[in-house]
Amino acid sequence: MKPLGERRFARVRTEIPGPGSRAMHAAEQALMAPGTQAIATLAGLALERGEGALVADVDGNVFIDFVAGLCVASLGHGHPALREALALQAGRLSSGSFTTAPRLELLQRIAAMPPGPGLVRTQLYSGGAEAVEAALRLARAATGHYEVVGFFGGFHGKTGGVLGLLDGRWRGGALAPAGQYLAPYADCYRCPLQLEPASCGLACVDFLRRLIRAQTSGRLAAIVVEPIQGTAGNVIPPPGWLGAVSEVARECGALLIVDEMITGWGRTGSLWAGARMGAAGDIVTFGKGVGGGFPVSGLISRDDIVRAEPWSLPSASSSSYGGGPLAAAAANAVTRVIVEERLWEQAASVGDEMRVALEALMDKYSFIGAVRGQGLLLAVELVRDRRSREPLAQEHCRWLFQECLRRGLLTMAYNPRVRINPPLVITREQACEGIEIFAEACAALARRIGN
Repeated sequence: MKPLGERRFARVRTEIPGPGSRAMHAAEQALMAPGTQAIATLAGLALERGEGALVADVDGNVFIDFVAGLCVASLGHGHPALREALALQAGRLSSGSFTTAPRLELLQRIAAMPPGPGLVRTQLYSGGAEAVEAALRLARAATGHYEVVGFFGGFHGKTGGVLGLLDGRWRGGALAPAGQYLAPYADCYRCPLQLEPASCGLACVDFLRRLIRAQTSGRLAAIVVEPIQGTAGNVIPPPGWLGAVSEVARECGALLIVDEMITGWGRTGSLWAGARMGAAGDIVTFGKGVGGGFPVSGLISRDDIVRAEPWSLPSASSSSYGGGPLAAAAANAVTRVIVEERLWEQAASVGDEMRVALEALMDKYSFIGAVRGQGLLLAVELVRDRRSREPLAQEHCRWLFQECLRRGLLTMAYNPRVRINPPLVITREQACEGIEIFAEACAALARRIGN
């Protein structure tokens, strides 16, 4: 670990967590029900403020943020555009579904830069699951069918209407709704069909067709897919896979719902990931980074689809908070900055440099099995050995997480699939220092477990 003061951005002045964090966290834990995100529980930090890709705790320690609130803080922390937009709107009007200038500007921006041809009709919500459930209701109204297919490893929220589209480990023991099915996602590093990418011929797409024939009634309303699976570990399918899934949807008379909660609005190096990867979708859901921390989500579709009843009837697809004045002001400010500053281009260039630096670590440490990424959506596979690809033991991952933390890096290294997704505004210098800290922590792990 470098001596105090030698780093430019990260500054660790106390043990981690420090005394202030420990006291506040303990007081809160006595009152808060369990189930908080793992990163907050494991870190035990009480954060006070942030600026860009840096966050500071109540003890004065400063961390480089490779998490961004799980892809939420697209503009980082304390961005003046978001701060000023929310303050101004809060002093004028804070609730209601009436037209406001920020909402009109937001909708015009989306229509001017849509995720695909004809996708210019938007409805707004307050959370990811709410938007996905609205998309499912829309698909059922438009097709007259009910059944839906998702994918292994998929994550679309935690509400009852999407439980059947989640990987079983995230269902919390709840039963899935009838008419929802899962097919293998093209996770080529850990192929669910135990095949090799070079010779499989997209066998998982053939499996998808067989599953639809064998398990559904043939009345498929939608196929729901993430262009890149975020919660599963920033898993990137091979070229052509997403387009092939889109073709299956057309064959079945189903709509393709592309869930861009994580990938949308610049994170992968383009404004939207689906169209670049071969399938814009009939309905696109978005959220996470669109509000920069304020809860905003939405769906975008074509005019002929959104007119379907009963979805299109008054109040049938609305939300109390979706598109309200504060939400619209936040999303309008955030998307304006993303577009005006073309932050997807920064995500592409900085992300490429980070990926190359991470790939260089594979030459040093055999417990790094693979590195992948698009833009600022990166992943590192931690393995027991590269041949078996058996995941590294959880205890070692959590130790690595703590080593990163005590050096001034906040990252999701507590799982074998390390997700790295910093704010879109992270600078090259901050990204470089963050990778250096991660490399130091890996060196410490190598000494602990052997390389």
